[in-house]
Amino acid sequence: MARIAGTEVPLESFIGGEFQAGTDDPFEVIDPATGEMIAAVAAVGPAQLDAAVAAASGAFAAWSGLSPAERSTALLAVAQAIEDNEAALSSLESLNVGKPISGVPEEIGFAVDNLRFFAGAARMLEGRASGEYLTGYTSMLRRDAIGVVASITPWNYPLMMAAWKLGPALAAGCTVVLKPSELTPLTSLKLAELQAGILPAGVVNVVTGAGDVGAALVRHPGVDMVSLTGSVPTGKDIAAAAAASLKRVHLELGGKAPVVVFDDADLDTVVGAVRLAGFINAGQDCTAACRVVAGPRIADDVTDALRDAAASLVVGHPGEEKTELGPLISLAQRDRVVGYVDRAVAGGAKVATGGRVADRPGWYFEPSVIGGVSQDDEIIQREVFGPVVTVQKMASEDEAIAMANGVDYGLAASVFTTDVGKAMRAAAHLRFGTVWINDHIPLVSEMPHGGFKQSGYGKDMSVYAIEAYTEPKHVMVKW
Repeated sequence: MARIAGTEVPLESFIGGEFQAGTDDPFEVIDPATGEMIAAVAAVGPAQLDAAVAAASGAFAAWSGLSPAERSTALLAVAQAIEDNEAALSSLESLNVGKPISGVPEEIGFAVDNLRFFAGAARMLEGRASGEYLTGYTSMLRRDAIGVVASITPWNYPLMMAAWKLGPALAAGCTVVLKPSELTPLTSLKLAELQAGILPAGVVNVVTGAGDVGAALVRHPGVDMVSLTGSVPTGKDIAAAAAASLKRVHLELGGKAPVVVFDDADLDTVVGAVRLAGFINAGQDCTAACRVVAGPRIADDVTDALRDAAASLVVGHPGEEKTELGPLISLAQRDRVVGYVDRAVAGGAKVATGGRVADRPGWYFEPSVIGGVSQDDEIIQREVFGPVVTVQKMASEDEAIAMANGVDYGLAASVFTTDVGKAMRAAAHLRFGTVWINDHIPLVSEMPHGGFKQSGYGKDMSVYAIEAYTEPKHVMVKW
């Protein structure tokens, strides 16, 4: 245990209902706002990883054998424990990820809501009606839990992504080995402590370590399904590794969300949405409103207004209530963002505002708006994952859709227009898992979240997520 951000935090992995110090080399958890070490956490060794999978496997029969009502009650209790500790979890998440403290409680609240949704969904799983499809036989469908799930979460929303993974898996009757990012393990370890007295031992296990631990978990013969939220390259590696044993795979990967702004759009609505959704979490969001495609008459006004909006963002320490934009997660991530912007400028892009490292300690990059970019430019085609919004000009509705779809990603998009027909046409033709009209980024637990193309496959949230953790089984009874 260590006292961090005013709360006691376990710094050990949680395996089979007990905290265990990792037996492999420790790794440092860094405060991105200062570059200073918060804590050192030891990674699990191979034997501990085996023990975590064995604990999940051993707990599976009893957990999946509970009634939906019993699993629902347990999930509701976990949600309540998170809600009861919102302040401590918010401070911890703000410190570890560099999130402005003013926005973290909303994330915690969404995690709570998500778990409560799945607590309800656990009691509502249905199959087709039983019937006599062959004379003398009655057929019925069961939905059986897949088994042991390896859940691998990213560093940008550690606690919320843990809830997104645990909710549907536990509701379905699966057991879980959760591996948080080595950059941001603290709230996941705190969550392990909070649920320890609620869920039976082995139902949820939390293991610490870097990519080698995740890779070993994916390859483990005792794991039946892998659920990852992460980068496209990591997703491809996991899909390839899982193919060897035909594990189920759910991948929620990167995004390059277009914001299609037609000439008839309300400028204030556009700017307000992009100011939030383009720079939330310092742009480290796979649905970030990072790629504006604007009509010929409104494009210059959009660029000017976004320049002023981005420049107005309060950059500061995450612990200060007035801060709107904090640091990037690491020096490596900041260097990545710097590289994208520098190469774009060298290729002829124009920086309307920002475009450089902020002059302060920590891994800060100024909120940036960049124009003069072409569809084939790297900064349009690849995910920057930083506080950088590009603006392109389109000539027609058809060109706007082509430009929006003209990337490898397909996670989220938005359309701004006062013409309902135009909005519906765009929504029909955009190849993205979520399309917002006249807004960007709100999500609800009842609706699915997932992508097309290289943004992955499978869904988080909604009943579609819980179905992914089950297998329909046909039972046939002879009269």
